[in-house]
Amino acid sequence: MPDAHKDQPRRCKDKDELALDALAVYSIRLLCGDMVERASSGHLGTPFGCAPLANALWGSIMKFSPNKRWLNRDRFVLSVGHASALLYSMLHLVGTGAGGPYEVCMEQLKQFRQAGSSTPGHPEFRMTSGVEVTTGPLGQGFANAVGMAISEAHLAARFNREGFPLFDHYTYVLAGDGCLMEGVAQEASSLAGHLRLHKLIVFYDDNKVTIDGGTDLAFSEDVGGVFAAKGWNVLRLEDGNQVSS
Repeated sequence: MPDAHKDQPRRCKDKDELALDALAVYSIRLLCGDMVERASSGHLGTPFGCAPLANALWGSIMKFSPNKRWLNRDRFVLSVGHASALLYSMLHLVGTGAGGPYEVCMEQLKQFRQAGSSTPGHPEFRMTSGVEVTTGPLGQGFANAVGMAISEAHLAARFNREGFPLFDHYTYVLAGDGCLMEGVAQEASSLAGHLRLHKLIVFYDDNKVTIDGGTDLAFSEDVGGVFAAKGWNVLRLEDGNQVSS
């Protein structure tokens, strides 16, 4: 997140709320696991590891509406596109039922990664309700999100008036090790830091694992230090399971 934004005071959750969060996280992981198992194909590392983050983000932080074309909705970009099971699960859980903004039903989850389905292996814009941008090539979603944040800043500067914040939405990004190894993400992050896009928030899933083995085979830079040098406000969360609390 380039530059710091005003922290919103949040109360601590009580025991019942934490228990409900734990059940939600379990349900998200179960859905993701069933999708990959049924398809005999897919990726589970990020969906399992980031389920608590997704629950907190979609359940308590992001703003969205039954009107999918609402211009001031928060955007979520899954830069780590191969973790699409997580995105589809969240769109299903928050978007189905009366008045839900998305139409990702259970039958679509069952068709995960099947030819012609609306839940392909990598998210595709206009194919799946709720997908903001096509992702898959690592780092591309990150750069797209920077563009979205630039658009928000431009619209806010042009149209907002005192007492009438027509445009004040956030762009949230989930990126992995592979995303930040790509040049396109490095260039885009440099621009974001330069422009102080304080409504762009990137969650970096540093799980230290790639399909070839540990990230230390080819990647050892201090990512937090690099982003701080570019003007980003870097916050570290050592235990991803504690996000909701």
